[in-house]
Amino acid sequence: MTSKNSKLIAPYGGELVNLVATGEERDALIERTKGLKAIQISARALNDLELLATGAFSPLDRFMGKADYENVLANMRLIDGTLFPLPITLTADPAELPAVGEDLVIRNSLNDLIGIMKLEEIYTWDAEKEARYSLGTNDSRHPMVSEMSRWGKVCISGELKIINMPKYYDFVGIRQTPAEVRAELEELGNENVVAFQTRNPLHRVHEELTKRAAKQIGGSLLIHPVVGLTKPGDVDHYTRVRVYKALLENYYDKKSTRLSLLPLAMRMAGPREALLHAIIRRNHGANHLIVGRDHAGPGNDSTGKPFYGPFDAQEMLSAHEEELGVKMVPFKWLVYLPDTNEYVEAGAQPEGAKVLTISGTQVRDDYLAKGKLLPEWFTRPETAEILRGSYPAQHEQGFCIWFTGLSGSGKSATARALTDLLLERGKRLTVLDGDVVRTHLSKGLGFSAEDRDTNIMRIGYVAGEIVRQGGNVICAAISPYRNARNEARKLVPNGNFLMTYVDTSLEVCEARDVKGLYAMARRGEIKGFTGVDDPYEAPINPEITVTGDKVTPEENALKIIGYLEEQGFLLNN
Repeated sequence: MTSKNSKLIAPYGGELVNLVATGEERDALIERTKGLKAIQISARALNDLELLATGAFSPLDRFMGKADYENVLANMRLIDGTLFPLPITLTADPAELPAVGEDLVIRNSLNDLIGIMKLEEIYTWDAEKEARYSLGTNDSRHPMVSEMSRWGKVCISGELKIINMPKYYDFVGIRQTPAEVRAELEELGNENVVAFQTRNPLHRVHEELTKRAAKQIGGSLLIHPVVGLTKPGDVDHYTRVRVYKALLENYYDKKSTRLSLLPLAMRMAGPREALLHAIIRRNHGANHLIVGRDHAGPGNDSTGKPFYGPFDAQEMLSAHEEELGVKMVPFKWLVYLPDTNEYVEAGAQPEGAKVLTISGTQVRDDYLAKGKLLPEWFTRPETAEILRGSYPAQHEQGFCIWFTGLSGSGKSATARALTDLLLERGKRLTVLDGDVVRTHLSKGLGFSAEDRDTNIMRIGYVAGEIVRQGGNVICAAISPYRNARNEARKLVPNGNFLMTYVDTSLEVCEARDVKGLYAMARRGEIKGFTGVDDPYEAPINPEITVTGDKVTPEENALKIIGYLEEQGFLLNN
């Protein structure tokens, strides 16, 4: 409940939802779970469940039922008319569920007991429809589009009770519920609070902007970084939170600033997600939200165009800020004037003034990738040291060369040549050949679409772990489906996934088929053979394209070596 004497804006819907059972109620629920059917939920669903339990999604008190779900998709409103921009659902395999009206135990991926649901609804859903409405796209380059294709076939809803909250061991002191954040903000004594949504490290421009925003509203500042699922390739939350803590300790006014972590699983849904972020921050006590360019955007689509316009999110929140009770504070682009040691809005600098600025790309490519410390006018020394420690120079990082192409295209031959050249350069290297993986890692899998995807995800997982530890890996598998390749890409950290398309025509592949596989497929002796009776989806905008019929494997390998040198993964000889 919220105090009647609170200076802060009331929670969305009037009060905070609290689904966490305690004392005798909790003991009774534990006893009730014995012998019940149970499901294990994903990391995303666990993030959502935590925000439902603590009231961050207030007024929602459960995963959405069918009526709310469909109305949110079509109209961004719950069935009672409340503005709510995105679906919050729990999917499941119908074979694992009890009958409607019965209880269902909810466990995490480690099988730890989390809670119990009185199952009231089971309904089907359409991933393509949800993506089209909530994300505005069905492009598989959008991380949520490809992810949703693997969700359960039905959605479930019903009364929830949480028995055990998710357990964390990191940054425990700043992992707070909305009620706890509200209590701290109340102590600061300001009715106006501006929240800063962030999934990136803070640089001097962010610092300056957040301080100006707090001054502008005459209130408090809540730095509220996301530590649930974010965009693949984002800086890990351990590194980010260390940066936030160092900055708050040394450069922010502790009398008006608070840092708290938010276990939100982002949708990267751009404008709609900006509204969700506003609702969440209102429930934490903030009545202002800083919204940046391309807020919650996932980058570019398969054609190289941004999924959302740079100001779409700002415009969406501005249009609904009165109803939400949360005002939009735009993230303005600031530049540094070295002669006067100040930051000003881009375009507002005096005529002829010297201007310094560094883009996010330059941070990655010109500084972190080369092992250079960021300049102090751009980044505090504490931030620069933390980032350099977490992100070694590009040539010290691991990478994954992912070969894809038809059977007989020349993937393995080029991979063998590349392997020798990389070993010659002193690189640590692991090779994951499709045929070898089928013999060991994926033994027992067939060639159905589902089994093919499982095989690719296994290869992607192993590759990601190798790269994460600074190793390099070459993967040579047909990997015919675009969605599966995109999912594998997301498993490799730091964006160090280099798609290499061996573009060899089907006619050439058939002509050189020493195993006779294509001939057997043509005769119907092999079913589901890629290129014959199962499709091959060529990559769109791969990092590298080579051919397997016009040049030698060595020439292809040298082309890849050249690319690795250009991108900084290899030092020039």
